[in-house]
Amino acid sequence: MYGVPATASRRLRWAVWGLAAVIAALTVTTDPADARSRKRVVKKVQPTAIVNSPRYAAFVIDAKSGKTLHEANADNLRHPASLTKIMTLYLLFEQLEAGKIKLNTKMEVSAEAAAQAPTKIGVKPGQTIEVEDAIKALVTKSANDASVVIAEALAGSEDAFARQMTRKARALGMNRTIYRNASGLPDSDQVTTAREQAILGIAIQERFPRYYRYFSMTAFSYRGHAMRNHNKLLGRVQGVDGIKTGYTRASGFNLVTSVRRSDRHIVAVVLGGSSGAQRDARMRTLIEGHITLASTGAPTRTAVAAAPAVETKAGPKLAAVATQPMPTPARSNTAVRPGSTDPIKPVAVKTVMVKLAPPKTAPAVTAPTAAPADTQPEPVAAKPAAIQTASLAPIAPAAPPQPEAPQTVPVSEISPPPGARPGILGVLPIAVSAAAGKAAVPAASAAEAKAAAPKTAAPKNIEPKAADTKPPTARSGWAIQVGAFEAEAEAKQRLSKAQSKAAAVLKKADPYTERTTKGEKTYYRARFAGFDRNQAEAACKQLKRNDIACMALKI
Repeated sequence: MYGVPATASRRLRWAVWGLAAVIAALTVTTDPADARSRKRVVKKVQPTAIVNSPRYAAFVIDAKSGKTLHEANADNLRHPASLTKIMTLYLLFEQLEAGKIKLNTKMEVSAEAAAQAPTKIGVKPGQTIEVEDAIKALVTKSANDASVVIAEALAGSEDAFARQMTRKARALGMNRTIYRNASGLPDSDQVTTAREQAILGIAIQERFPRYYRYFSMTAFSYRGHAMRNHNKLLGRVQGVDGIKTGYTRASGFNLVTSVRRSDRHIVAVVLGGSSGAQRDARMRTLIEGHITLASTGAPTRTAVAAAPAVETKAGPKLAAVATQPMPTPARSNTAVRPGSTDPIKPVAVKTVMVKLAPPKTAPAVTAPTAAPADTQPEPVAAKPAAIQTASLAPIAPAAPPQPEAPQTVPVSEISPPPGARPGILGVLPIAVSAAAGKAAVPAASAAEAKAAAPKTAAPKNIEPKAADTKPPTARSGWAIQVGAFEAEAEAKQRLSKAQSKAAAVLKKADPYTERTTKGEKTYYRARFAGFDRNQAEAACKQLKRNDIACMALKI
């Protein structure tokens, strides 16, 4: 018989050992994503592990009543990551609703946009992308290049757009949130809180129900490339209809989720997960643990809004949380229907409380944070000194008021960085926040103030009608609420302003203030009674078109 040479035997053994070593190496270096997919079969993620993370924060709110259902580190500053794109889309939806752009408007891709870090859809400089494709790219792929395309198209530069984002955050009551870019890519100064992301999550769907539907997309195909939504809860958790995920190393894994189930509606936020699976597991737990606690029926939202930040040398510092009416924007005109039972919530409106002795203006309930120099609103014309001595006296209807022309500021004047391109929208009306010092208070003489101090200010173009404090039990049917304030004078002033903005629908309405207490705070609700349901919703629709907060309710 023939034997195997010793050298061949040794070679065979070395070959076997080498093959075993290669197999072992491949096992060790397998992609972690693949390893996680196998672990899902044999090991469940512990949703409570995230709670011990120093980056963890969470907030759950009843979107109908405004009641806080759960909070953990809800007002601690965190990095939003790609949750930033919710605000980017909010500003884009505003322009779509106003008719300034259309879904098929083509936006040019700059070299700056194309150079953004992943994730992105890979557009090249000089190419164009339609608005609707950009929306889908942000919602599904969370595309950073498309975010910058939107920012440059609307504001001329990403820096200018970020300042607009911060101003909009203040208008919505997000007093601690600061934006530095449109995508959420790492920036140490770009911060938010779990509570304020919940405010934004409610605001965008209440204001733009027509466009909010994009957040429910599970997939998107662009130029032959299929992209799946990063939100793994869509289609897997009952009632989830959006909205956005986010991740950077500094922020951890973030998620804002909206859930509608059995006539209940909640918005939940989880920030700081160590993995997407851990974050999603925690979100599932929060949803199932709190959805049954949410209210049913008509919306009656009054909630805890974000407290103002206190600027220090070290940056924003958290202040005590103040209980006040929850600021949320008006519902889109395209979605208001007679007889609708959908939630209609108030917008954030800056008001000035007027005191007659000594005459001066006091800050609004939700005073905005003193923003850094590069986040200040565009310059506006100085108000006359007479505004300092405004009163609540009725104004004689002799001379009908001339409507104030909307202020327009060329995009080029928003201080874009050198080389920035003008936006495709040209010159746009800009709503200046109360932080710029604009107070819509009519001037009046001292004699008029003294003669009419106990009366309610009336608009110029309708017959003055004093608001009373008749108990709400004496009224029936439907009413509309246009705000809730700490001072009754502010509530009456809001009634007057509403009458001047919607004289036709409020001509026969019954204005009144209603005192209510929430915790240690006392508020005065500004309301109009004397409607049926359809009339109340039609009145709210008209007021919202004029940037007046409004909520229809049965009394």
